[in-house]
Amino acid sequence: MKLQTKTVHITYTGLFAAIICLTTAFLLHIPVGNGYIHLGDTFIYLAACLLPAPYGICAAAIGGGLADLLCGYTAYVLPTMLIKSLLAACFYLLGAGKNGTMLPKLRRVMASVICIPVTVIGYWLTAYVLYGNLIAQLFETLLPNLMQAGGSAAAFLILSFAIERTKLNLPGLS
Repeated sequence: MKLQTKTVHITYTGLFAAIICLTTAFLLHIPVGNGYIHLGDTFIYLAACLLPAPYGICAAAIGGGLADLLCGYTAYVLPTMLIKSLLAACFYLLGAGKNGTMLPKLRRVMASVICIPVTVIGYWLTAYVLYGNLIAQLFETLLPNLMQAGGSAAAFLILSFAIERTKLNLPGLS
């Protein structure tokens, strides 16, 4: 890989991490139960579609982890970094990040739908480890995480279809 291309990928990774952090921590940030509802995952999915695998995963982990740190959810920083990395990995398993363009529509929808149970189960297990009582944590985390993951998936699909229609070409990606 050329040094210039690697530098561009690192730059976009930092930009996506910042966007993910800001949209998670501050944009439509609604505290609920053990966590909060946000649209930051929208940009995790976008980063996974536009950046090669290691860069998109790093952007997801760094952005999500920093948001939890900024918002005072320090117990969630490491689990969030793992869960957000898994969200990006769902997109790479379906072929994202290979050529700097969006995934085909069906794969985008599939990856977004797969990310919903990853988010719900990941944060449910995290709450169980942190607070105990498996069933109580299911009732505490299920609805907010479904709303957050579903809302982010819907927002990503709308945004990705809009970007695709504009035929936006981001220089230096993949």
